[in-house]
Amino acid sequence: MTASAALAAALAGLGLGFATIVAIGAQNTFVLRQGLRREHVVAIVAICALSDVALIALGIAGTGAVLQAAPWLVTAVRIGGAVFLASYGVLAARRALRRTAQALEVTDAPDAAARRRSLLTAVATCLAVTWLNPHVYLDIAIIGTIANGHGDGRWLFGAGIVAASVLWFTTLGFGARALAPVFARPLAWRILDGAIAAVMLTLAVLVALPLLAPR
Repeated sequence: MTASAALAAALAGLGLGFATIVAIGAQNTFVLRQGLRREHVVAIVAICALSDVALIALGIAGTGAVLQAAPWLVTAVRIGGAVFLASYGVLAARRALRRTAQALEVTDAPDAAARRRSLLTAVATCLAVTWLNPHVYLDIAIIGTIANGHGDGRWLFGAGIVAASVLWFTTLGFGARALAPVFARPLAWRILDGAIAAVMLTLAVLVALPLLAPR
């Protein structure tokens, strides 16, 4: 493979990566919220990026063919994803409707046990919004098909997508701090949680709709 062909494959992957990752969704809204709260941002960004590495590698290695051979896997993930998204959306809606909403402020450092509980909760939620999203598995099937169309450059194509993922989640997680002055007001949090609730509940409906369609 020539250097120009290798560069073209990597840039194509970078472009597709941004096109599929930079969108309003469960994962991005969660990363944004953690970034605004400045809670476990390094861990959350790392989980998102490493999950994308694993998913992209699986897609290029042929997971798409496996999913086509066993469609019940997609159905199972779709059910779990819809339930999780709806639950998260309801929780966000409850936060948005509270009259005593939170504000972004610096408080005394929590004790070690509280930090561990908070980290475990954040990690579990991040893994859920990433791996219980059925659209992810449809995306990796598509990515695998496109990547393999690049022949010997398929892994460079995948590396381009990974680069887009790392750049995006790093920017979203750590760049959210620039919005801290806005979220010093409780109303801003209520608006954000209202938007998160709308996104999550809409996604839950969209995920569940194919399950309700007549066979």
